[in-house]
Amino acid sequence: MSGHSKWKNIMHKKEKTDAQKAKVFSKVGKEITVCVKEGGPDPISNSKLRDLIAKAKSLNVPNDNIDRIIKKATAADSANYEEIVYEGYGPSGVAVIVEALTDNRNRTGGDVRHYFDKYGASLGQTGCVSYLFADKGVIIVGKADGLDEDKLMEDALEAGAEDFVDEGEIFEIYTTPEDLDFVNQTLTDKGYKIESAEKDKIPSNYVTLDNEDDLKKMRLLIEYLEEHDDVQEIYHNWDAPEEE
Repeated sequence: MSGHSKWKNIMHKKEKTDAQKAKVFSKVGKEITVCVKEGGPDPISNSKLRDLIAKAKSLNVPNDNIDRIIKKATAADSANYEEIVYEGYGPSGVAVIVEALTDNRNRTGGDVRHYFDKYGASLGQTGCVSYLFADKGVIIVGKADGLDEDKLMEDALEAGAEDFVDEGEIFEIYTTPEDLDFVNQTLTDKGYKIESAEKDKIPSNYVTLDNEDDLKKMRLLIEYLEEHDDVQEIYHNWDAPEEE
């Protein structure tokens, strides 16, 4: 699993401009809204909400904003969002999965299809590329002075982690989706500083794009999908250049 870019994706979100950060805050807010409606507003009993609050904080969403979103989600007139997953192929067969939360399925579907068509991609049927990804939990622990790598690995594996990878400035700990919350809480209770703990989709293989036109189209496809208000997550198996 070495080489996965989860940490780079998180840093990319943190480094956005103020206007772009507002979009990130809005997207996290949608996730929290759906989670509260499904499991209630108490993060103690709603573990998914607890994870989303941690995710929001890792992206520097202010506590007041988080509290306001949770309170608004419990109101009778709060928005209802539908979860939709789109699958397809980008330039040169790059597998792409788009997860969206929307209050207008036709609008979102039309926009996603437009971006795929415009940038050399094609939408497919449900399941056409998801088999190329494994659902995992990914816990990121930042390296710090005095951190004992061997002890961290031992504690993670004892808690139920599947894999432990040194990625330079951070450690990535992989779990099953079901064990993510337990392993994360166990490491937190032991005093480790968790940078992020999220479910992710890990590609089984990667596609390299050598054609400049394909590279440009893939960049634009991801850029426009990321900017769309309804798109929450984008997964792909593009082996992007380091500067991406």
